[in-house]
Amino acid sequence: MTRPTLFLIGKVTMADNAEVTPVVSNLPPGPGKEEQGAGEGGGGSERDAGGGLTDAQSEVLERCLHALKHAKNDSHTLAALLLITRLCPASQLDKPTLRRIFEAVGLNLPARLLVTAVKGNDSSGLPPHELLSLGTALLSALSTDPDMASHPQLLTTVPLLLGILANGPVNQQKQAAEEQNQAGEMGPSPDSEVHLAELSNPESNPTNAAKSTRDTETSRQKGDDSSAANGVSSPQEPSPSSKLDEAMAADCYQVLTAVYALPRGPDQLLSRGAVPALCQAVEQNQTFSHKRGLALLGCLLSGKTKDKAWSKHPAELLTLLVKLSKDFCQSKDRAKLDMCSQLVQFLPPVGVEVEGEELKGVVSRVWGELRPMMQAKLTPRQIGPILVLSACLLDLYGWELVGPPKFCCLLVNRTCVEVRMGLEEPPGNDLSPELQGTLTACYRIMEAAIEQACCLGVTQTAAPPQSSISTLSLQQSRQVLGVLEEAFSAVMYHLQQVDPSRYGDPFIFATFRALCSWLAEETSCLKEEVTRLLPFLIGYSRSHLQGESQERSLSDWMADVSVIVERGAWTGKEALRYLLPALCHLSAEEGPRKVLLTLDTPVLLVDFLSQSWTSLKGKNGATSARDPSMETACSALLNFTVTEPERVRKDPCFRTLEALLSEALPVLVHKPRLLVLAANYCTLGLMIGRLKSSPTVEAGQRRFFSTALRFLRGALDSSSSPGPVKVSLSWEESWDEAAELWRLSLQALGGCVRVQPWITALVREEGWLKHTLTMLAQCSALPDQHTQEVLEEALCGMVNQCSLCKQEIGDTMMRNDKGALGCMRNLKKLVGVK
Repeated sequence: MTRPTLFLIGKVTMADNAEVTPVVSNLPPGPGKEEQGAGEGGGGSERDAGGGLTDAQSEVLERCLHALKHAKNDSHTLAALLLITRLCPASQLDKPTLRRIFEAVGLNLPARLLVTAVKGNDSSGLPPHELLSLGTALLSALSTDPDMASHPQLLTTVPLLLGILANGPVNQQKQAAEEQNQAGEMGPSPDSEVHLAELSNPESNPTNAAKSTRDTETSRQKGDDSSAANGVSSPQEPSPSSKLDEAMAADCYQVLTAVYALPRGPDQLLSRGAVPALCQAVEQNQTFSHKRGLALLGCLLSGKTKDKAWSKHPAELLTLLVKLSKDFCQSKDRAKLDMCSQLVQFLPPVGVEVEGEELKGVVSRVWGELRPMMQAKLTPRQIGPILVLSACLLDLYGWELVGPPKFCCLLVNRTCVEVRMGLEEPPGNDLSPELQGTLTACYRIMEAAIEQACCLGVTQTAAPPQSSISTLSLQQSRQVLGVLEEAFSAVMYHLQQVDPSRYGDPFIFATFRALCSWLAEETSCLKEEVTRLLPFLIGYSRSHLQGESQERSLSDWMADVSVIVERGAWTGKEALRYLLPALCHLSAEEGPRKVLLTLDTPVLLVDFLSQSWTSLKGKNGATSARDPSMETACSALLNFTVTEPERVRKDPCFRTLEALLSEALPVLVHKPRLLVLAANYCTLGLMIGRLKSSPTVEAGQRRFFSTALRFLRGALDSSSSPGPVKVSLSWEESWDEAAELWRLSLQALGGCVRVQPWITALVREEGWLKHTLTMLAQCSALPDQHTQEVLEEALCGMVNQCSLCKQEIGDTMMRNDKGALGCMRNLKKLVGVK
């Protein structure tokens, strides 16, 4: 499409009071014109070296460039531009020459053209529409140069361009005059000077500049509260007078696209009101709003600005999503397939607060359309976008809205088939980016299915979360687990072929993460394959923990392919975090545990705890959130400690671990939110301590045991005596998770006393023995029989190793043979009390 002829006839009074009297026609399209692209504006490859001008044209061009540089007013500038466009078409200019023209014209002129049009000055001699057309054309051409696109003056015009796209051009002179008469106080007289500084600071209030364009809209739009920044107006087809011509719309989108391509472009557009303005353009069906506006919005909502955009403009984006979902439901089969990818971009990120019921309605409607599509015959290329959209919908609402159990089974089955077909390729065959994106979506569906199916398999008594998949029959649940097993067999086959040089590949991480979700729930299946894969799993985790892979690109890619983005900064610990639950299961089984020991897995776990502790101790109390992965790492190390005592005694990494625990526990006991982690550290340290007899007492050891005794003493509260002992307030909230660790710690304490007799003196000095005996003597009962047994075991260990402890316990039992203390028969025998 060629640009319509622009006739600027008569005297033009610009915003700087300069008078322009040329006749400008056939203004050439800017280099960034949608139909031409930057390449044509650049002059074409064969002209890049020296251009395609004759000697006469070159001479005239030089004279025009001189005139542009030395122009005293806008008349001279436009006259020179007129000659250049008449005699030297843009297609014949090389890039250096175009750059010279851009530098000579500058951004002042097009910006002032827009300001003059927005002001609606009656004495300008030109309709605002024509001023806008000329200004946007110049900005479009200038924006093809990245330096010009990032210039502050050009960025200042972005709100104006957004206002034009959202509301259409300002109306003809009559309308402008009416607006000016009704709001004469809005600005200075037509003859006064207007500077770009009069535009509101877009960083502080990005909508004011766009609002000034809206203030000169047609009378039908006047009084509408909706705006480019504060909402989306009611849907209506723009009248011909408010409809943008295609050339002007293309120019505006060219500028915005050029700004978006800048390093900080998405943030620049977001801060200047791009999201609500583009939403309104789509709602009002403005020119190119669906072709260019939705595409630009999709880009803004697909990258790192997604969360920020939804947090800032949830109402506008939800309204747009509702519209797009309705369009999706009403579209034909072919168009519906194409729209799947588009809908993915406009779904909100998980965790952002939006109107729940309205979003739920959208998700439910879309699932209703996806069900028949999933049941149809589809090629891999066709089913890919459907699976990606399905994964995103699952991220938002899980299985609740998916549909009947039969469809849930179908979805999981088709997902697993795609994974098997995609991964069971001969080694050396590279997967296309499109296939990688589809498989990553499949992984997310499989992870969601694992969580539900395994929950159903674990218990039939506890009520699982109510959802469509929670009503699967036992046979359907087994079928789901069966197809998942086949798919993960393919996943393991694929990972088995991965060379260490590909450890930084983001798709490998997605595949690794999916497998870890399966291993966290199910390690009894495919046990031999899992054991053979352990060298890869440990090597891959170690590589990331030690920072040998490209963590930044990995983080960026994961943000692009998934709606669920990891909150906070990416670190190398993520890979091991996903593997830790599986390591807990595998370290408890002899065969896999032996392989893990050959791979120095305890060293890896200690390194992880050390790095995590370094990060945690640098945070204050308000920001030190609980990290379950640290607790899981302790559980895996505890398995090694219980089952491999000789390895614990000899492996230097356990000495490193003891030093870490003695440093960390005194800090953790003062952080109530981290009580479960403190209980893990306490238990792990005591379990290691019972395996080592040390002739000398180190300061770190003494510090650890002193802290552990005070920590364990605080778990039970006997203040309600003579009634039963209660769990203390500080432990009550975490007791379900910490109770077993507390009991195991007491058992380990008895073992520590046997191999390190010096601890008995510490038990008395720290007041643990006196506090425990007083509590047992006063209370009528303990929380449960297991608690009584472990307390009795610990006390018996002290009686056997320390005569002073035996004397103190015996005296207390003689004075009070009732209560919980009197029920400890083994202890009575040891101290000789009948």
